[in-house]
Amino acid sequence: MSRKDSRSRSTFSTPPTRRPSARTLRAAAVAVTAAVCVAAYAAPANADGTEPVVSRGTTIPAFYNPPAQLPAANGELIRTEPLPLGLSLPGLDGRPMPGTATRLMYRTTDSNGQPAAVTGAYIEPSASWKGGGARPLVALASGTMGQGDQCAPSLALQHPLALTPESVSIGYETLSVYRLLSAGVAVVVTDYVGLGTTDRLHTYVNRVDEGHALLDAVRAAHQLPATSLTADSRTGLYGYSQGGGASASAAELQPSYAPEIQLAGTYAGAPPADLTATMKGIDGSALAGALAWSINGFAQADADLRDVVEANINEAGRAALKDASAMCVGDAILGYGFAKSSKWTTTGKSLGEIIAAEPKAQAALDKQRIGTLKPTGPVRVATGIQDDIVPHAQARQLAVDWCRKGGNVTYDAVILPNLGNKILTNHMVPLITDQGDAISWMTDRLAGERATSNCWSMPIQP
Repeated sequence: MSRKDSRSRSTFSTPPTRRPSARTLRAAAVAVTAAVCVAAYAAPANADGTEPVVSRGTTIPAFYNPPAQLPAANGELIRTEPLPLGLSLPGLDGRPMPGTATRLMYRTTDSNGQPAAVTGAYIEPSASWKGGGARPLVALASGTMGQGDQCAPSLALQHPLALTPESVSIGYETLSVYRLLSAGVAVVVTDYVGLGTTDRLHTYVNRVDEGHALLDAVRAAHQLPATSLTADSRTGLYGYSQGGGASASAAELQPSYAPEIQLAGTYAGAPPADLTATMKGIDGSALAGALAWSINGFAQADADLRDVVEANINEAGRAALKDASAMCVGDAILGYGFAKSSKWTTTGKSLGEIIAAEPKAQAALDKQRIGTLKPTGPVRVATGIQDDIVPHAQARQLAVDWCRKGGNVTYDAVILPNLGNKILTNHMVPLITDQGDAISWMTDRLAGERATSNCWSMPIQP
């Protein structure tokens, strides 16, 4: 069993240590036997070393191993290297189309106030920007890719379709990235905290971790040499699904966390603003594995939620959380599609029901609620009215909450027929059907055109 698999990646089993020796493994075994949760969270990650990390049969490039010491400033670059795009053609002028990519590692601050290394990618477009002014930048937050390091969005740009006997990863965000590049917009993509970087578990849908990582990606992009970005480059945030939650969170956190970044516009598609409602949506769905990712991530970051889950999880649930922690979306659909979390608990209740009944655990999820702060700049919220994975009602409520706080909100309900309950179609089809409008709205903001709020129409909007 590879080292990655041996530490893989549950917060309820062996701790996520890196490069363990035989002596370390024996010590860890004793510690886990004595106190599973305490050992899992007290053991520091060894961020240095040379042994390769293997996740479900995929060797993670050494670039993704963070150093032991991180820079002092958020957004500061740690390292870079050229990133070959998996879909690229030579242009007539000799430059690659749609652009030239650079792999990034930069510093951020996580939800517990601790420094973290995050990876991502910057793509300098070959196309000219015709919107007037300096070339703009969009920080793109990917939709759900998984929790295994091999699922990182920057790796998906290099390998848009990665098929191995153990893992399936599809870089479906490539389309939105390339459409922005074709408009002459520079793009920086974040891998989020713990996705790609091999020192910790990905904190899936943690609003602070995601918002910080996205804003710090903007800072990191501006540090790169020999780009066409300037201090006058307008900045947009763009994301759908998990990415919609990240961009929405970043728009709320910008004034306090990154006040120097001026946001021209934020697109938040199908944002999981209310995780209590979203957990109900994904439980028993084709993407039920995402429930395991969220529990794993929050249990790593929040002791109150971790204790509640630990007290109620059965052996089947413990095994599922550990197994899912190294999976990509394709793996999770094949392995845990339509699974019900009631099979993972000692009481037969769903994880959502258990968390709702425990005030401290529910408070941990309530802290993740997006919509409690006024967003910076114009925002566009789009949600499919039939979405039953990231429920439509809670995404619409985000628009309502922002409108009530005086936000400049453009709300678009994507009206489609029911395309199949719990099979992802009601969630994924709006990603494609709304994408052209989303990118047009974004490029208008980057060109300096004003956005007019339609908050007045919310009472009649579906």
